[in-house]
Amino acid sequence: MGKKVFAERMTARSDESYVVFLIGMRVNNPFAIHRWLPVFLAMPKMLRELHIHRELGFKSYESWFGRTSIMVQYWESPEKLIAYAKAADSEHLPAWRAFNRAAKSPAVGIWHETYVIDPGKSESVYKNMPMFGFGKVGHHTPAIGRLNSATERLQNSKNGSDE
Repeated sequence: MGKKVFAERMTARSDESYVVFLIGMRVNNPFAIHRWLPVFLAMPKMLRELHIHRELGFKSYESWFGRTSIMVQYWESPEKLIAYAKAADSEHLPAWRAFNRAAKSPAVGIWHETYVIDPGKSESVYKNMPMFGFGKVGHHTPAIGRLNSATERLQNSKNGSDE
């Protein structure tokens, strides 16, 4: 049947900073499979490594595929994300080097954006959803009382209160 769906309105909370990392690729020439397929196939190896080695700081992800693909990742800190990207023994560095060697062709593009989120600088709501996005890594709690609206969730996270 799948994941449990929470019928009630839920929110996700965090008392600590975290990183939202958006990463993806864009197929500019769908006929140049030999150019974009290796880029596409590199990510599952990295995800497998990150799931096995949770100490690297990776928390969770969601992804969507199309001509432009996007993956939203959640990390403990920017330092851990950057350390992984630069680690000589990681799956990332060989994939990055291979892309740069092949990037002479415009057949495939890659992109990423990194956001450091401090406590009180984000809010979320989920209704009729399984644990999703930050809800899988933050404190998943009912969006009731002082957590009922986006304004209230942002104000209460600044005050450090969920009451």
